Parts: sequence; C-alpha cells; structure tokens
Amino acid sequence: MKIKHRALMIAMVLAWMLSGLICGTLADGQTTDTVLMVRPVAFGFNAETAVNNAFQQEGSEDNIPELARKESDAYIELLEACGIHVIAVEDTLEPHTPDSVFPNNWFSTHEDGTLVLYPMFAENRRLERKPAVLEAIKENFNIQKTVDLTHYEEDGLSLEGTGSMVLDRENKIAYACRSPRTNETVLEDFCRQLGYSPVLFNAVDANGKQIYHTNVLMHVGSEIAVVCMESITDPKERSTVRESLEKTGKTIVEITFDQMSHFAGNMLEVHNHKGEPCLIMSLTAYNSLSEEQIRFLESRMKLITPFLSCIEENGGGSARCMIAEIY
Repeated sequence: MKIKHRALMIAMVLAWMLSGLICGTLADGQTTDTVLMVRPVAFGFNAETAVNNAFQQEGSEDNIPELARKESDAYIELLEACGIHVIAVEDTLEPHTPDSVFPNNWFSTHEDGTLVLYPMFAENRRLERKPAVLEAIKENFNIQKTVDLTHYEEDGLSLEGTGSMVLDRENKIAYACRSPRTNETVLEDFCRQLGYSPVLFNAVDANGKQIYHTNVLMHVGSEIAVVCMESITDPKERSTVRESLEKTGKTIVEITFDQMSHFAGNMLEVHNHKGEPCLIMSLTAYNSLSEEQIRFLESRMKLITPFLSCIEENGGGSARCMIAEIY
C-alpha cells in the first residue's frame, strides 16, 4: 500500500508540473502572488519630490485625497478579484506623508528572507517608514535578515528601492539609471550585500531631462522586458542593457518616449493564486500601447489595468510604484 501511495503522489506531482508547463502557470523566483499596498488618507502633490520628477503635475481638483483613495481602493479590489493577495495597510494622517501610496521605494523583500530598507531623497518620504507598515511586513514576511541602508540619508545619498532599481531577481541583476534618487555608492552596497550585479546607465525623457526612477522606463519580468531604449542616450550603455536582457533570455518589447510618458514602462509581473502570470499596468499605460504590443503581451499573460489618473498626475508614479512585493 505504501508503494502504491508513493506512486500515486509522484504521479499527482508530475501531472501538476506538466499542467503548469503546458499552460505557462508555474510561478518562478521573479514573481510573487502577494503584495503590500498603502491606502492613502492624505495623498497630494509633493513639492519635495517634484524638483526631480518630471512626471508630476499639480492637479487643480479640490478633492485630490478623496480621488486618490477611490483609485487605490478600486485597484486593490481589482487585484484581489484577479487572485492576487493584497496586504492593505491604512495610512495615518500624522506624520503627513503625501507619497505613502508608493511603498516600493523604501523597502523590498526577497526570497531568502531578506528585508531591505532604503534611503530616501525627500525628507518627508523618510517618514513613510511607519510602525503599522513595518508591523504588516513582519506579520506577512518571514524576516531572516535586515539590510538597513537608511544611514546613507545622513550623507544625502539615496537609493529608492524598486523605483531606483529594476530587479531581475532570477539572474541577480539590478538595472539602474543614474539620478539624484539613485546613488552609485549605495547601489554598489546593495549589490554587494544581496549578491546582485549592477547594470548602470544614464537615461533622459523626450525633453532631455534626467529620468528620476528606473521603473518608469523599464520593466523586467520572467520572460519579457519592456524598455524605452531611446531614453538611454549612450550607445554603449544602450547596447549593454540590450545584451544583458537578451543574454538572460528576455524578449524585449520596446516602447517610445511618448509611451513612457504615459507610464508604459511602469509595469510589474506577478502571478495569481493559481500560478497564472499577470502583468499589471495602469489604464493610461495600456491605452498608449499599440494593438500589436497588446496582442503580444496578452498572448503571454493576463493584463490588469487599474485607472489611476489622479495618482499618476499628482504623484508622478503609476501602477508598479504602488506595489511592494512580498515573497
């Protein structure tokens, strides 16, 4: 009976693995099915970050906090309806943190149990490391090690998490564009402590202004990379990025300056509770894509497209920025 039971168990496991391979539903180390989001209570235009975030535009609406709250809540509901587990943390009025809806900038979690805390450029963004969020991380993530890089703030140096870096977690590569938010010294420290290799480059928008965060120009998933290659001005650096992506087996989907300005680079791949791959981008980003690009992406995974107009305009960040992955 034991032999029969063992054979049955092996057959069931093999069948599950084969089913995942055929349907493309097996999750990998690049993606997670659990994310943390912060429900904003006092969202608004942040003058401290606007100095180097060209994507920000101060809105004229009187009810910006309420609009942002509705967009955030609808986004959370959409993710949960798609089978993604969302840890939703309620923000607090005090201390005032207008950008708390973007938690991926100040912490990241990793499969080996490492929690990383990052140094932030704007002083009011450093206040986002609130007890409620830290407690939610501890409750939902088995912390084995903490890498605290926040001491760099004393020297005015920043590395704003998975905004500053786009991580190829499987291949341990950190793609990063230089900016006041992404300091090379801190990047090297992160890579040394977590075993990553940096791919560093310069990038600008259509007006020649330095791009503040890498995750607005590129996304790296398990099989696909979405990149605004024309924003990488140096031909050698552009070639290095392309070669690195191709060497690691990524199919590159190139986007234009205009598409990047509509947050088409600000995507994140996750998987749902069934292991099915999903690609998250805002409705603004989705509407900027060509029919060919949409067909290609939809042939590989389910697309999730929340409406985030108020948050995008006033915060200068989009769908990916609002998600901190929990592994």
